[in-house]
Amino acid sequence: MADPTSLLEVADPYEVIVLDQWGVLHNGSTPYPGAARALNALASSGKRLAVLSNSGKRAAPNAKRIADIGLPIDDIELTMTSGEACWQDYRDGKRKGKKLLAITGRPGDALAWADGLDVSITDTLETAEAVLLMGIPEGSKAQAEQAVLDDAFQRGLPVVCTNPDRASPRADGVLQVSPGTLAHAYEDRGGDVIFYGKPHRPVFERLLQSLGARAEHCLMVGDSMEHDIAGAQGIGMASAFVTSGLHASEFEGITDASALAGAIASAQGLLPPDHVINRLG
Repeated sequence: MADPTSLLEVADPYEVIVLDQWGVLHNGSTPYPGAARALNALASSGKRLAVLSNSGKRAAPNAKRIADIGLPIDDIELTMTSGEACWQDYRDGKRKGKKLLAITGRPGDALAWADGLDVSITDTLETAEAVLLMGIPEGSKAQAEQAVLDDAFQRGLPVVCTNPDRASPRADGVLQVSPGTLAHAYEDRGGDVIFYGKPHRPVFERLLQSLGARAEHCLMVGDSMEHDIAGAQGIGMASAFVTSGLHASEFEGITDASALAGAIASAQGLLPPDHVINRLG
């Protein structure tokens, strides 16, 4: 039996469809072909749609980006991000260290994130109590950011990483280095890293609580075995692995996508995803 091609072919048993953002809905510049049509079709059939993204920004800016990029945001009931989960923990007093040196993709991202919190964004490590690792500038090889983290490591500062992704796909097929690469390296050196986002259970729990949904009624759709599929399996959600995102080059010309996806999952200590698809619709 041939592998299903799209999400529309496997979505029927599930009440809630939880979608990764980059690599599933869009490539950072434009929606993937058929994505808007699939969202419309799923919403019209009564499916509840949510986005769960390893973005260092809060939920509202990500929802706006989804809309600005040309996707039907009105079809999406909830957007949850790792940055939002981190913000809520600071708001609720669950995270210590109010003086943060921020590493961001764009100027102003940290101040926008911190709005409404009793924290300050500092310019120097000398006055910082922690490093907030939100993003890396587009096209950067992260050399300047690595230098900051080298200094932070010598000072014994913890790193709060609000984007655990190691890489994300772009329109030209290039993989952009993401904050997770630097954060995992920091942890491997013995540094203290607090991760927010997939595959870590708390962000899934916040999503389910906000939706009022049970994990077994949800399907997590993502292009990262390490984050989307692992996180879904850890919380008890079904999973659908998208082959046209992060791992697109590995699946070119492959006739048995399920076998390859199973091998990739096994190599990471995971069970095979419940479904393997090429695209949303």
